[in-house]
Parts: sequence; C-alpha cells; structure tokens
Amino acid sequence: MRLSGDVAGTKKAVTEILQLCFEAKDWKTLNEQIVNLSKKRGQLKQAVTAMVQQAMQYIDQTPDLDTRIELIKTLNSVSAGKIYVEIERARLIKKLAKIKEEQGLIAEAADLMQEVAVETFGAMAKTEKIAFILEQVRLCLDRQDYVRAQILSRKISPRVFDADPSKEKKKPKEGDNVVEEAPADIPSLLELKRIYYELMIRYYSHNNDYLEICRCYKAIYEIPYIKEDPAQWMPVLRKICWYLVLAPHDPMQSSLLNSTLEDKNLSEIPNFRLLLKQLVTMEVIQWTSLWNTYKDEFENETNMLGGSLGAKAAEDLRQRIIEHNILVVSKYYSRITLKRLAELLCLSIQEAEKHLSDMVVSKALVAKIDRPQGIVCFQVAKDSNDILNSWAMNLEKLLDLVEKSCHQIHKETMVHKTALKV
Repeated sequence: MRLSGDVAGTKKAVTEILQLCFEAKDWKTLNEQIVNLSKKRGQLKQAVTAMVQQAMQYIDQTPDLDTRIELIKTLNSVSAGKIYVEIERARLIKKLAKIKEEQGLIAEAADLMQEVAVETFGAMAKTEKIAFILEQVRLCLDRQDYVRAQILSRKISPRVFDADPSKEKKKPKEGDNVVEEAPADIPSLLELKRIYYELMIRYYSHNNDYLEICRCYKAIYEIPYIKEDPAQWMPVLRKICWYLVLAPHDPMQSSLLNSTLEDKNLSEIPNFRLLLKQLVTMEVIQWTSLWNTYKDEFENETNMLGGSLGAKAAEDLRQRIIEHNILVVSKYYSRITLKRLAELLCLSIQEAEKHLSDMVVSKALVAKIDRPQGIVCFQVAKDSNDILNSWAMNLEKLLDLVEKSCHQIHKETMVHKTALKV
C-alpha cells in the first residue's frame, strides 16, 4: 500500500497498529512502532501526520509521568525536521515544557520552548502562535532572562490585537496554505491582549519604567470586557493614576495625564482625580500634606502585577513632586535666590541645588546657578542671531507704529480741514 501510493489504506493501517498497541496498554511497543513506521522507506507524509496526531491523543491517557514523557519524546524525535508536522511538534514541546515547569525545572522548560520559532509556521492559527510566544516570554521572565524576554516579545506587534477576527475569515485561494483552527484551550484574542500587557508590565517593572507600565495598564483598561465591568476597570484606573504620577515629566507623560483627566470614569475615584489635577495645575504642591493625604492609598496598592509600591516608589513619588515644584517656580520666576527656592520646595539648600542640577543635566529644564551669589537664573541664553532677529522685529514694529500715527494725523487733518501753519 505504501509503495503503491495508497494514502487512505496506509493511513488506516498505521492508525490501526497504534490503536491495537494502545488497547493492549503496551506503551513500549507503541513507542517502537511509531519509530519503525516513520522510518519505512517511502513512507507517505499523510500517514506520518495521521500517526503523530493519533498518538498525541494517547498522551493524556498514559498511566504515569515517565511513560508520558517517553511518548512525548518519541513523537518529538519522529516529527523533528518534518515541516508537515511542525504544528504537532510545537504542541508536543509545549506539553513537555509544562511538565518540566511543574517539576521546577524552569530553565529547561524555557530552553525547550525557545527551540521552536512558531512565527514561521504558516498553517498555525494566529491566536495559537501568539499564545505560544507569550508562553516563551513568561518562562524567560520566570527565569529572570529579561534580555531574551524583550527579544521574544518584539515578535508580537501590539497592532495584531486590534484586528477584527470576523473580517479576517476569508476563503483560502487555491495554492494557499490552509490555516488550522486553534485548539479549544487557546484563549481569545482579547484575553491574549491582556496576558501580553501583563507580561510586559512584569518586564518594565524590572527597570522601573513607570511610563511604559502606565501605557500597558492603559491598553488593558481599553479592553471592552474590562471597561464594561467597574469591578475590573477601577483597580486598573487607580494603577494608571499612580504610575502617571510616578513617571518622569515629558511630552508623552503630559499627553497621557491630560487624556486620563478627561476620562468620565475618573469621577468615580475623586481622590485620584484631585491628585492628577494637582499635577497639571501650575502651583507648588506641599509634599507633607500630599503624603499624609495619600499615604494609606499608596500603601494599600499591594495588588500590583509588577510588584507592590515599595520604598523605591515612595522615593520616586517625592522626586516627581519636587521636579513639578521646580518647573512651577521656573514658570513664575526668571531669577530667584537658592535660599528662597529651597523654602518653596521645603528642602535644604544643598538638596534644592542637587535636584535642580539633575533636572538641568537631564534637559528637563534650562537654568544657571551663580553659586557665589546664590542666585538661580531660569532665562534661556540667546545667541547673537536671536538677539539681532529680536532687534529687527522691534524696529519693524516701531516703524509700523510711526506709519499708523502719521496716517491718523493726516486723517484728522482732512476731516477738520485744518491747514497746518508753519
């Protein structure tokens, strides 16, 4: 049958052989037959595919863990290097990695998963591909391999989660690869989106990148089934507010801050609305009164995906309030003494100078400190071209005013028909 190219007969023969071994519960013979049948000269691809798929159904019915691992390894060796069973091989490796993880061998499980590049599989369903890559990322984070986790996460474009699944179902053209349906245990695209951003929160928490963490929470908040349930969106919105406050001041942070303030749901948590309102208002914030007001809220935020808000976050919060106050002072003063600046910031002169210097170095602010006289100048130094341009503009304005004045005088003279006497 095999050599004559009888596909249906060969498939039936190999599946029946495996079924007989399974019914006899002879797992050793089953493994041997799988290897022997796959090595037959001129074995048909369809027969090997049917055999692997049939044997995969027996994995969950194995009597013990050792037998299960042995069967998975046998199927894995048979399917290695065969492009027509690449999806089955990926699923086998995922099962084996799960067993290794349950045994506490995280590093081995991560190495196993990284052997497979599912992004090149044309016949695998999109949701299954994403779920597989997310599993790779999770295992890398569990073993604290943050560099590899970032590389793997870049294989998933965030735009893929915004696609409409109903519009993507098209009839395949002749010659195209037929995409398989995803297994029942694969989550939906929206659920995968939530898992993706939760993993990215874990990654960014390692570097304390508060703005990126905030953007991840914002993406989770925009998921329809979360936004419709107050029990789910309220804690997420609280986290968005905290991480917005903790993020350093820059255009992206400012844009997110203003868009969050316009959210109607923020009125449900007035304390956080007031907190964000203080940051956009050009007024000095008193750190002690702010900390006394929000200390309990801050300490209660323990259910953080990236870890609780600890001592490091408390220091960063104080740093952000100081930076906000320095920016406010720079808006109202062109020159100010260090002593007065320290009083406004509720800091010592040395601390005020240090924070101001850090902001100047990070280019968040333009300032010069005259240390002998103790004066801070917030004016931007102009070069010669800017000065000449400003003079030219002033002369142009002056000439316009003179011309308008002459016109008005001439107009009044004509109206009253008054002859000017020399």
